[in-house]
Amino acid sequence: MSDKPDPDKSTIRRSIEDGVETFEATIEGETIQWDSGLTYSRHLQTEQLLNSQTPVSDKPDEMLFIIMHQTMELWIKLMLHETRVAMADISADRLERAGKTMDRIATIMRHMIHSWEVLATLSPHDFLTFRGFLRKASGFQSHQYRELEFLLGLKRPDLILVHDGNEAAKARLTETLNAPSLYDEVLQALARAGADIPQNKIERDWSEPYEPDDAVEQAWQAIYTDPDQHWPLYALGEKVTALEYYFQEWRFKHMKTVARVIGHKHGTGGSSGVNYLVKALDLDFFPELWSMRTHMSAKREGGDYNECPVQ
Repeated sequence: MSDKPDPDKSTIRRSIEDGVETFEATIEGETIQWDSGLTYSRHLQTEQLLNSQTPVSDKPDEMLFIIMHQTMELWIKLMLHETRVAMADISADRLERAGKTMDRIATIMRHMIHSWEVLATLSPHDFLTFRGFLRKASGFQSHQYRELEFLLGLKRPDLILVHDGNEAAKARLTETLNAPSLYDEVLQALARAGADIPQNKIERDWSEPYEPDDAVEQAWQAIYTDPDQHWPLYALGEKVTALEYYFQEWRFKHMKTVARVIGHKHGTGGSSGVNYLVKALDLDFFPELWSMRTHMSAKREGGDYNECPVQ
């Protein structure tokens, strides 16, 4: 006979708390509680989540492909949420709070950058076993990714055409297209703080692609030349720059992963594949924050520059 306790005979203690039936049991020396209301599975909708992987082939490597892209979509959903939170704080001139949120977005992006390494374990042979089953389905059709581009400031209205058959996605993209982007909110915050931002940059047709402006570049350069004098705006500029820095790294890792898996084949959605992803690396969200760096210079300090200070 075993002296081990029979788990089926463990005592469950029942009670009512706040009108909800509550349960408690001692398991391996720990007091574990749960109730008939909100559970872990209900809160996270795990049944729906775990039943959302529907391969279209019988090839074993398709599951990796599906889960990898589903997790990307979840992270993008969170970035959309957090970006709107940051924009609301910027609009209310709560720049420190916005900075904290942008730090979180940057951390999410860094995680997404590393996640490409999981997909990169898919060899060309692995992918080709199920690629034909995907037909014309492609990441080009990710309406959340396009919404994130619009929200950060890269407005390309013609790309909404891809979602013509999805009325909900089309409406959401159209709404985001016609609203100020993160960069638009940032420039308005600069103007409220006294920076010399042209009026046509803070009152314009938000659906139009943003065009770089020398005056905006000079405003950023003035802030960066004397950060102590403009610290809140300087800190905001650096946090915004970090978002594009990591987004571009994500794009680069995406491009290299695609090159590793399919080479220079065309994408399943008809794009030029790697060549299209390479072109995306030249697209800027916050152009003057990058261009002004080229024109910055340090103040001349100290003695004669012709004399070596070290003997």
